Amino acid sequence: MSHPNEVGGYKLGSLIIEGKTKQVFDLPELPGHCLLLNKDRITAGDGVKAHDLEGKAAISNQTNAKVFEILKGADIRTAFVKMASPTSFLSKKCDMIPIEWVTRRLATGSFLKRNPGVPEGYRFTPVKLETFFKDDANHDPQWSEEQLIAAKLKVNGVVVGQDEVDYMKRVSILVFEVLEKAWALRDCALIDMKIEFGVDAEGNILVADVIDSDSWRLWPSGDKRLMVDKQVYRDLKNVTAADLDTVKRNFTWVKDQLDHLKPTIHHKVVVFMGSAQDKEHCNKIAKAAKDLGLSVDLRVTSAHKATEETLRIMQQYEDTHGALVFIAVAGRSNGLGPVLSGNTSYPVINCPPPSDKLVQDIWSSLSVPSGLGCATVIYPDSAAIMAAQIIGLQDYLIWGRLRAKQIEMAAALRKADKQMINH
Repeated sequence: MSHPNEVGGYKLGSLIIEGKTKQVFDLPELPGHCLLLNKDRITAGDGVKAHDLEGKAAISNQTNAKVFEILKGADIRTAFVKMASPTSFLSKKCDMIPIEWVTRRLATGSFLKRNPGVPEGYRFTPVKLETFFKDDANHDPQWSEEQLIAAKLKVNGVVVGQDEVDYMKRVSILVFEVLEKAWALRDCALIDMKIEFGVDAEGNILVADVIDSDSWRLWPSGDKRLMVDKQVYRDLKNVTAADLDTVKRNFTWVKDQLDHLKPTIHHKVVVFMGSAQDKEHCNKIAKAAKDLGLSVDLRVTSAHKATEETLRIMQQYEDTHGALVFIAVAGRSNGLGPVLSGNTSYPVINCPPPSDKLVQDIWSSLSVPSGLGCATVIYPDSAAIMAAQIIGLQDYLIWGRLRAKQIEMAAALRKADKQMINH
């Protein structure tokens, strides 16, 4: 394949690497970035089987972009930046960790060959995670976690040890589960998938490379006979033009379906404050909630002084949203949370504002009449997280953001611990 000088308005530098289905170019005018250019080529069996497939580059590029936008929506750290042209995309420049991370929900394919006796369709709960060292000459041998750690791979200044492996394990599973929940919205089962990681110039480990129809198994309605992934091509004995058209139609179907994987639930977190003086506290709740991807409204009303108005506002939200969480910010005698809870079937969280009588205010929020179910927290971010956990039951992106936040917090603690030990 010839090397173009410019793609999508970006002047290309040297060819960094060329694979079976893509080329990666340096971008001299955009330091820290590179451009991945897809090929109209499909391969299998470490390149033993290979065919030209007109239009595949554009289909794969759009599929990849849509997948990474979903991951971005879940706050998963990736190298993907944006599409650069119909057949290419812009990425943060990374040195790649030469490991494929394969996550499986059902046993099929090579897993059955390596594990005789396991029936096809055996369900892994939790998901099964495997690692393979990228080595075409030896057909990408499977590595154990111990082999991976013992190899002490050094990538862009980062030595891959236990902490790095644990991080990539958790992110690999999160990527799979986010996409599994997304595909479930179209009654399509994500059976397994592979991803790769890279290390950027700052030492960050990012989901990198490409995620497209070469990367996973997809079975509509959970039926293997309806598979729409690259396995269709792998299984072909003699590849005809009609067969290639079928593969292309499948890939196009997957690309188009990705437009319909956004969460369909219309949610809202409504923060009721008993007084406008509590706005600063409520703004902290709203900021923490918005950082988790939540849609937030702030309202001022009093259950004691304007009961009918409070209930009217509440009912307006009930009539217009499919997923709701009410957060009551009231001190002194907290009637706001209990009144809301006694008149709605949606969850209510009490989060009293700071005051010199906070202990009494907390007790007022905790001591509610029988038959009511208000939760009570003190800190604004706690209220936001609890609201996100509730909305996340119906919105996989909010759920993913919570999981990503947990992973990043754990990674930060490990980094701090390592610095403390080495101090």
